[in-house]
Amino acid sequence: MTPNNETNRDPIFSSRDSLAGAGWDCQQPGSYKNLIPTEDRGRHFSWLKPRTLWQSRRNEWIARFLRDPVHDERRRLVAAQRQRANAPKDLIIDRSDLDPARFLVLGDTGEGDESQYALVPPLLEVGKDTQFMVICSDVVYPDGDVNEYLKKFCCPYKDYPKPIYALPGNHDWYDGLNGFMVHFCGAQPSERSLGSNLILRGLWRKPARVKPGVLEECRHIRPELEEHLRQPGPYFAIDTGPLRIVSIDTGINGQLDHEQGEWLRWVSRISPKPKILLTGKPIYVDNEHHPGDIEDGAMKVDDIVRASEHNYVAAIGGDIHNYQRYPVKVWNRTIQYIVSGGGGAYMSDTHRIPKVDVNGVDEGDFKCYPLRGDLLSVYSRVVDRFFFELGLFYIPPGEAAVLMGKRLGIDPSRLTDRHKKPGRRQELVARLPFLRTPRRMPGRRSLEPYFYPAFSEVFDWDDPPFFKNVLRLEATPSTLTITCYGVTGCAEHEENPPVEDHIEIRLDQSEP
Repeated sequence: MTPNNETNRDPIFSSRDSLAGAGWDCQQPGSYKNLIPTEDRGRHFSWLKPRTLWQSRRNEWIARFLRDPVHDERRRLVAAQRQRANAPKDLIIDRSDLDPARFLVLGDTGEGDESQYALVPPLLEVGKDTQFMVICSDVVYPDGDVNEYLKKFCCPYKDYPKPIYALPGNHDWYDGLNGFMVHFCGAQPSERSLGSNLILRGLWRKPARVKPGVLEECRHIRPELEEHLRQPGPYFAIDTGPLRIVSIDTGINGQLDHEQGEWLRWVSRISPKPKILLTGKPIYVDNEHHPGDIEDGAMKVDDIVRASEHNYVAAIGGDIHNYQRYPVKVWNRTIQYIVSGGGGAYMSDTHRIPKVDVNGVDEGDFKCYPLRGDLLSVYSRVVDRFFFELGLFYIPPGEAAVLMGKRLGIDPSRLTDRHKKPGRRQELVARLPFLRTPRRMPGRRSLEPYFYPAFSEVFDWDDPPFFKNVLRLEATPSTLTITCYGVTGCAEHEENPPVEDHIEIRLDQSEP
């Protein structure tokens, strides 16, 4: 394989160009509010409700601290799927008729409120000529309930006429993957609790019972796919004409079982086509490398991706709710490692990403959306509203960009921001997200990873600018383009969403 030739196109009217491109000067919210079913308007998904936290954390704590039953259950589910009539035993969906191949990728979608619906108009616009869509991790919050798919999957995407595939995230596993398997893989609903011992089965939250009429209404809104197009399991591959898309299931704790690891090696080895990996846990994220564990094996997921004979050109992961890109040089080629989890749920902090210097990728190579200063500013606005809108915590986006630049030793991306002069109060407020627990505090290392994601969940917001994103990919025999579209929720951006990142990768199959 010859080296990739990557060219970057500077986005126009994006958050990197102006406050208007970021959505800060939004004159009018978009049409997304009219898309929300009338009975659900005004209902906001909240992580502050004890029931929501219990639903989303109970099985995670069991899997992390007691025993993780995901591997055994995944093996059982995949074995059952392979017994279905006409199901592909190799778990590969044959779409080799697609040349060029055009598809959408978005991750971490289903809260069912304004922040999810805000993506729908720009998604339909940039996806007009696409042939399918893939949801990359956490389809339905908080726990993948089979009944929640109606309002958090079927209704939002009812006007996207092409097949939708998905790979599960940790939240989809909190009901034993029941809802996911029913809606994407054609499995029968189950009320089976996971675990091989009585204690685990007693503690693990059982899947919800299907409510009358829910599945019928879902099938009316989004009819089931024909058998040859249906997703064969929680991990699978899609073969298009120029490209193979390999999707893996990372469960709750981010690990592949041994059987899935063997399948990943096999499906990567048997085809010379260029490949993209889609995963529920990103390999590069927040300036860290997470190569991905495989049960009972020394080999990591990233070892398979980096092997030249497997011909991977990109790896895209969800779970973290923003956009990040790390172009990593591997011998004589570049692999694009991407985080794309801004598909509708609460945002994850970009302002806490340190100055990038991981495995040869520096700050000049790195891209993220939203910009660090923009997310610091919007969080300060949300916190200020939480405390009665006194204006004490709010940092305007220009000043926030300067403060982040000063902290990291980089220049703000927008030229107009470089002349801003933050005040003393704004400087003090900007330090708050970076405060750490005292060094002598017991358990401080285990506390911080829980506190900061919880901060993002609690201080979610449901008005513009949203800073969500959707990816559009197009592959021809010679080129793969990946475009990240920003979603602000502003009316002026619905038909012409800002391009926040654009990559062109040369595909060359002349060498194995």
